Amino acid sequence: MLNATPVKNTPVLAWLLRFLKPYRVKVAAAIVFLLIGSLAWLALGQGVRLLVDEGFITGNTQRLNDLTALVLLITVIASVAVFLRFYFMSWLGERVSADIRNAVYQHMLKLSPAFYSETRTGEVISRFTADTTLLQSVVGSSLSMALRSGVTALGGLLMMAFTSFKLTALVFIAVPLVLMPIFILGKKVRRLARDSQDRLADIGAHVDQSLHEIHTVQAYGHEAADEQVFRDKIEQVIHAARGRIFYRALLIGSVMLLSIGAITLVGYVGALDVITGSVSAGQLTAFLFYAVMVAGGVATISEVIGDVQRAAGAAERLIELSQMPVTIKAPDVPQHLPENVAGSLRFAAVDFAYPHVPEQQVLSQLNLQIHSGERVAFVGPSGAGKSTIFQLLQRFYDVSNGQIFLDDIALPQLSPQALRAQFALVPQDAVIFADSVIENVRFGKPEATLEQVKAACIAARADEFISQFPQGYATQLGERGVRLSGGQKQRIAIARAILADRPILLLDEATSALDAASEQAVKQALELAMQHRTTLIIAHRLSTVITADRIVVLEKGRIIASGKHETLLQDCPLYRELAEIQLLA
Repeated sequence: MLNATPVKNTPVLAWLLRFLKPYRVKVAAAIVFLLIGSLAWLALGQGVRLLVDEGFITGNTQRLNDLTALVLLITVIASVAVFLRFYFMSWLGERVSADIRNAVYQHMLKLSPAFYSETRTGEVISRFTADTTLLQSVVGSSLSMALRSGVTALGGLLMMAFTSFKLTALVFIAVPLVLMPIFILGKKVRRLARDSQDRLADIGAHVDQSLHEIHTVQAYGHEAADEQVFRDKIEQVIHAARGRIFYRALLIGSVMLLSIGAITLVGYVGALDVITGSVSAGQLTAFLFYAVMVAGGVATISEVIGDVQRAAGAAERLIELSQMPVTIKAPDVPQHLPENVAGSLRFAAVDFAYPHVPEQQVLSQLNLQIHSGERVAFVGPSGAGKSTIFQLLQRFYDVSNGQIFLDDIALPQLSPQALRAQFALVPQDAVIFADSVIENVRFGKPEATLEQVKAACIAARADEFISQFPQGYATQLGERGVRLSGGQKQRIAIARAILADRPILLLDEATSALDAASEQAVKQALELAMQHRTTLIIAHRLSTVITADRIVVLEKGRIIASGKHETLLQDCPLYRELAEIQLLA
């Protein structure tokens, strides 16, 4: 699970302002129209005062007509300003939310597999969706309402003082009482809002896991257990939300009670002043108009402050995600590979342990030279470190000690993107994206033409089943390639590697999902793909490794033997055992 506090403790407001800065013109326009609207509503109070004192009480019809027209004009100006403010603020909410999603996603793509091995995907998705949607709502609506209400309340207080200083002084006595619950309860709401969002992320993680592995869930009849886990997590969300809702409701209710109560008492004092003649009826009407405006502004602030506090909690979670440290970094001045990479590799005294289990050594003092164009197969029992070698070559992790070289350049001296562009990978579990056939095949070479894609698929013996799809290469393969068999997925992955045309080919159990007939066809495709390339092979099938130039036998992270198949059968007991139990089987 992710940390509970932002990595760099960045203030939420400063972080949000960074995203608002590129749109400073629209922000300024929104603020200008907000001020115009607020001033227009404040001017309306003076219009009401003049209507009462110079229209109703004096009985001057002409003056009444003029003042009514003035009030209507002010109302039109205020309404237009409200429209423009709402438009700009809503646009900013959408735009800022989109920019935050882009920025966080770009950062997520830079994080190493070590981060994702310890973080639930569903929790990350929750931050992308629920948290950014909440921020969008607050920036586009709640924040606008809070700013407008704040300006209106402040302006209303000034106009109240202008109308009657005595009555305003009485109001100021009540102001600290009204603000007290905002400061005390608001902080509580923010903390509870963060906790509520975390519980919501737990639900996202559970749904993501159970739905992605629905075949296993249903195959083992685990639906009832998953439903119970889901219900428990829902109850945790409700429990977390209950406290937030209680304190937010208490905040709104107490502010309403204190503000309306204060206005009523001040209005009573004002009515006594009207009776004595020290204040005119129009002045009292205007004062009460402003008082109601101030009370409404404070009430709105107290109402949206819960949303603002929830957004602050959401922003903290997004800040935390956007500031997760990137462990695999490019050097300040990366070295450049030659235009034609030879593909020679060298491991020099390499030690490695995964970051989450540093005490468990996976590779120990690994020394290995792989020449350009050589085919090297790695065999060994499960956990010997075969797949780890592939991970280190692509620099998904950095070695604990020692160095790995590509064409005599240490891997950390290259940018990760330039390094990984030299490898084409065919994994054991072929990765298929929820996209068309053509987009899946040209994943490693997006600019490839349809003809090039077809040529790669023909070489991988995939064209024969793709051409049978109703939409051919435009066929959508579904979530994780649900429309394909295991062998078909594998051939799509091989076509992808062939099309990528990179100097080093990594085959991780590349034919494990194929039947005998498909394996024979794909072996021919792999023979074509391996020509003039350095090829590293992890395999359990004898037929895959027997033609390798060299077979490296690994045990507990160490190389215990290396040579040709026939030699190892005679000289290496572990290889002979593997050949009898696994390879020949």
